[in-house]
Amino acid sequence: MIKSYGLIIVLVAIGLREALGQCTSTLYRSFDGTCNNLQNPSWGAADTVFSRLIPANYADGKLSPSRAKDGSDLPNARLLSVEVFEEGVQNSPSFALVNMQFGQIVAHDMALTRGVLEPITCCANGLLQPNPGPRCFAIAISDSDPVFSARGIECLNFIRTINTCDLSRNCTQAEQLNSVTSFLDLSVVYGNSVSDNIRIRSLDSGLLKVEQRVGQEWPPRNPNATTSCSLRSPVESCYLTGDSRANQSPHLAILQVTFVREHNRIARRLKALNPSWDDEKLFQVARRINIAQYQHIVYYEWLPGYLGQNYMQSIGLTYQTTGFSNDYSSTVNPSVINSHTTAAFRFFHSSIQGTLKFYEESRQSLTSIDINDHTNNPTILEQTSSRYPDLLRGMTTQPMGLHDISIDPAMKHFLFRSNRMFGTDLKALDIQRARDHGLPGYNDFAYYCFKQRASVWEDFNLTLIPGAVQLLSTYYKSVDDLDLSVGLAFEKKIDGTQTGLVMRCILTEQFGRTRKGDRFFYENGQANVGFTAGQLQEIRKANMARILCDTSADVQQMQPAAFLLPSRTNPIGPCNALPTPNLKVFT
Repeated sequence: MIKSYGLIIVLVAIGLREALGQCTSTLYRSFDGTCNNLQNPSWGAADTVFSRLIPANYADGKLSPSRAKDGSDLPNARLLSVEVFEEGVQNSPSFALVNMQFGQIVAHDMALTRGVLEPITCCANGLLQPNPGPRCFAIAISDSDPVFSARGIECLNFIRTINTCDLSRNCTQAEQLNSVTSFLDLSVVYGNSVSDNIRIRSLDSGLLKVEQRVGQEWPPRNPNATTSCSLRSPVESCYLTGDSRANQSPHLAILQVTFVREHNRIARRLKALNPSWDDEKLFQVARRINIAQYQHIVYYEWLPGYLGQNYMQSIGLTYQTTGFSNDYSSTVNPSVINSHTTAAFRFFHSSIQGTLKFYEESRQSLTSIDINDHTNNPTILEQTSSRYPDLLRGMTTQPMGLHDISIDPAMKHFLFRSNRMFGTDLKALDIQRARDHGLPGYNDFAYYCFKQRASVWEDFNLTLIPGAVQLLSTYYKSVDDLDLSVGLAFEKKIDGTQTGLVMRCILTEQFGRTRKGDRFFYENGQANVGFTAGQLQEIRKANMARILCDTSADVQQMQPAAFLLPSRTNPIGPCNALPTPNLKVFT
């Protein structure tokens, strides 16, 4: 298995070397991310390694998962999840659930840690298997576990990520691989290779493939549904999109469908305006506009809710009403940072709601479903013509959970439960994955960000919430042992933001690189790849609310700031009153 995977990486490397001699300043970005940077064509490309802010902290200096400073085991990940993190969800007073769900789209668009080619079972039905092998890093369950022990569960399955040391005998330190492009390029819609893209294109009129059911357009059925979905019958829904995770939850599937439909809406309009354009031009221009709208929403509608508008302006990620940003730099590597994708950008896991609500057009609450009853099975969206719009309204009306130390029981005990009475623990998996990747502790990142580190536990009172030091010090032997993913959750929030100091530092580093290292970023006035001033003015009219409206015929009203809850200052109003780009400038 490892040898065959190594061959894939070798072939990818050969392709990158060939690209080095073939990169030209073309109008459209590649699907696999190569040649975005003409001097370094592999930067940000699919199947390349994650970057790091700080060198890895493996126990053996090369590969073994992180351990405590004194060489002992770090606190059990499940024990921390149960005893350190609270159970339940505190509703956000400001943000709608779509805010969290959009974050998952962004996360999936930027990163997919390369797993294994063949499944490995470390724990079968909760029982540790004999001779599990070096790829297993199972999470042990104590006899006193409040949920799993009563069900006879001894461990949670956990498989270590494929890394460069699995593929080369000359490896000096393990690095994990990102199997998707690092760019904000809607690869979740368009795929991460030419072959991915061909499978989902109609090759006619610039359209993506869709199928008509219950009076609406849906992505095509996945021909290999059993690899992506948990279906109870062959007629249930499993969508084929640019990303294998598209079917994980009904809300995630809604946003996947949204951007597929938005592409086709744009392509049809472009065809009407430009009847002489062929399929390829219609497709590429529609893709380019779709990505541009999405990037605009990420940086100027979604991200300020986490980093704060004033802070973003202070670091140069400012919103411009006219002109170009022109801040692209060929020296900036946009590759996703390991600590970002493995720890910091998992912060919205505490914002997940285990119950998803339906709302009618008047925003009267209807019924609700348990998210774990629909994991990897979005069939409910097509059960009747009203299910999709009712859930969409729910996603924009129901509050998300706060980014805090509380976890919904659906995520803490029953994640991916399918038909079983138990599942797994998302927070425990997050903690274990960070150790698998050799992430240094919270204290090391505090030093990276501010050139100051804690010497004693009381020093953390500056950055962590009251009571955190007393609690965490009973589980960790040293201030240097505190896991990054645990420390980030206990940070005090900076006024007006959803982040603490270290988390904001990591997110700032990532989203700065993602923008400034993308030659095709929509606001760059780069020769041959940029929009005209007039086109850019229209792109800046894009907003999430109007896109959600335009891609669901039965949703007629929406609050203008879709990521915020409806309120007196964000009132629900007619969709057709919301701004939208005029595509007549794209002729």
